[in-house]
Amino acid sequence: MWLAAIMLGLQVQGLSPEAQAIIAPVATAIEDVRAQHAALGPAPDEQTRLKRMGELDQAGRRVIMQLDFSRLSDAERMAAVRAASAPIEAVDQENQQALIAMTPPEGWFLKSRYGAEAAAAAFHIVQHSDEALWRRFLPVLQPLVATDEIDGQSYAMMFDRLATSEGRPQRYGTQFRCDNGKWRPYPIENVEALEAHRQEMAFPVPFAAYRAHFESQPHCPQTLSPPPPGMDIGD
Repeated sequence: MWLAAIMLGLQVQGLSPEAQAIIAPVATAIEDVRAQHAALGPAPDEQTRLKRMGELDQAGRRVIMQLDFSRLSDAERMAAVRAASAPIEAVDQENQQALIAMTPPEGWFLKSRYGAEAAAAAFHIVQHSDEALWRRFLPVLQPLVATDEIDGQSYAMMFDRLATSEGRPQRYGTQFRCDNGKWRPYPIENVEALEAHRQEMAFPVPFAAYRAHFESQPHCPQTLSPPPPGMDIGD
């Protein structure tokens, strides 16, 4: 944690006062959750620990999605997004290490054993990790969809996340990226079969409604990774 704090401090030092003020709520939100957990004392069991890890996972993300980076110059915007993302990434690393150490022999945190909230927290932690963990857990998660030990939507999101990270089209239409202040879906594997694939995973709304929800948001933080070859990112 001390190294992450140093790196974040160095990133923030290069920003204007306006940019620092914009991104400050991200770190504040994370520290507020940490303080709440500290006041409660050590987690009494793994379910509670997973829930707390999930709260940390979401704390900074809920805030960064609401920040208006459009007020900054083009030259400073990307630096501000990176600085705002730094405390979130530090939490991610911490959570991933803890989750790997906690993973049970059966390979996943089953809803029937850990409860829906803790199992969802475990999913979010892996979803916000990297290709190595996605490749590790996807084969474990796939058969659990049929037994309702994991939501089909969760499996679909991780499937699409791995596909887009590898430069392949997504299957279920769950992954969007932000460019120039606008959300856009990553390329889709088979547009004609998209709704059938989504129905298999019990998505509650069609892709058009899902897309409209993203595009209705007034602001979004610039996606840091480059778009896949051939993807139109607009103006």
